[in-house]
Amino acid sequence: MKVYLSQDAAAKALGSEAVAAALNEALGDTPVTRVGSRGMVWLEPLLEIDRGQGREAWGPVAPGDIPAILAGDIPSLGLTEEIPFLAKQTRLTFQRCGVIDPLDLAQYEAHGGLAGLRRALGLSGEQMIDEMKASGLRGRGGAGFPTGIKWDTVRMAHADQKYIVCNADEGDSGTFADRMIMEGDPFCLIEGMAIAGLCTGATQGYVYTRSEYPDAVAVMRRAIELAREAGVLGGDVLGSGRAFDMEVRVGAGAYVCGEETSLLNSLEGKRGVVRAKPPLPALEGFLSRPTVVNNVISLATVPVIFEKGAAHYADFGLGRSRGTIPVQIAGNVKHGGLFETAFGMSLGELVEEIGGGTASGRPVKAVQIGGPLGAYFGREKFDTPFGYEEFDGQGGLIGHAGVVVFDDSADMLGMARFAMEFCAVESCGKCTPCRIGAVRGVETLDRIKAGDGAAVEVLTDLCEVMKDGSLCALGGFTPYPVLSALEAFPEEFGQVKEAAE
Repeated sequence: MKVYLSQDAAAKALGSEAVAAALNEALGDTPVTRVGSRGMVWLEPLLEIDRGQGREAWGPVAPGDIPAILAGDIPSLGLTEEIPFLAKQTRLTFQRCGVIDPLDLAQYEAHGGLAGLRRALGLSGEQMIDEMKASGLRGRGGAGFPTGIKWDTVRMAHADQKYIVCNADEGDSGTFADRMIMEGDPFCLIEGMAIAGLCTGATQGYVYTRSEYPDAVAVMRRAIELAREAGVLGGDVLGSGRAFDMEVRVGAGAYVCGEETSLLNSLEGKRGVVRAKPPLPALEGFLSRPTVVNNVISLATVPVIFEKGAAHYADFGLGRSRGTIPVQIAGNVKHGGLFETAFGMSLGELVEEIGGGTASGRPVKAVQIGGPLGAYFGREKFDTPFGYEEFDGQGGLIGHAGVVVFDDSADMLGMARFAMEFCAVESCGKCTPCRIGAVRGVETLDRIKAGDGAAVEVLTDLCEVMKDGSLCALGGFTPYPVLSALEAFPEEFGQVKEAAE
């Protein structure tokens, strides 16, 4: 009998350590393998037992359930892989998360790990770039910029030192994919960064994450030590004679440090303030050297591209949105968690069928996609396919693919005010449209709430200035939740809703 229990931070928050203690007491010498999360957060703590017929699941499990589960008195949910939420997924980036011991390199290799790195070592930098471009992988951190083009810019740059920086400063509300990878499959991220380094000529990498992620920091640091001991990192990567090493740096948790130039300033020990562009980080990034800055999910997806081939990865998706996207479903939702799927599934299917509708049982009113700077989509936009251009065409953005669900009790003017207040608090203060505009936005929304209908025009003008004049996406995207709430729910702003044509 093999026993598996999640040690993901979400599982710990829901009591997995007490369950682990009860298991250890009941099982004696039978070891419990601690794994990452399968992403079904509503079932955490999730216990899996394999008695030779496959891994069966129980969840959510309490410590007092353990004796009855082991005695066979509590039926399982069936085979884990056959639970509908998991069975409907296309797991490429997250294929090992929740399956293996995150710090067992042998298990990682047994499940396809390092195959991509070994293949990459047999290719030239140009061939690796061709593979990345053919895969169609775009930045999963929000901007959606083609990863192969960014890598090629750094590869072609002339410098005595280049860097790979992983942006793991996951600050968007309703997002947890980066944390899940770092806690549940850290070697995947290490492998992706090593491939990026070999491709571009960078020999040093940094994972920049936040102090709110202590478990992820600990797991990543230990995984890097193990990878170095095994020759996956260091001066002789897998015996190739080529060098790449990396380390974890921890920031204080400023939201603006999720913006790549603020992150680089913080990484250098400076205040986290946005830099003007140009120069681009690909040419003058960390310590003014050419630097690849990619999100965790972007880099963690690289190994499967090189393992399976670019054509295999690009075969999934929709239009210019190729491959899979890990959608993080959160908020007032019945089945919250991470759902990895090929681009193209409709928003309505993700919310109503996969997410199961609201946890409160009330009708879904709106969904915010892309974090606190994402647009609110009402039910009339639920047929929008999950894709970069498709969301852009509806006035939204995918961002980091966080989906936060609200029921019909949500105060949309209040949510718009929160967006402006959030921006005012988190602004680095460098540019006037963001620093001053957000404060004026809060004041203007308060006027609207007090019944000043004329202030709606002022709010609209202010949002246009913030969009066009802000140095980075914090000020530039704050108008998205504000204007989308105003468009979808004008009556809550004291406006008359126009009849549909």
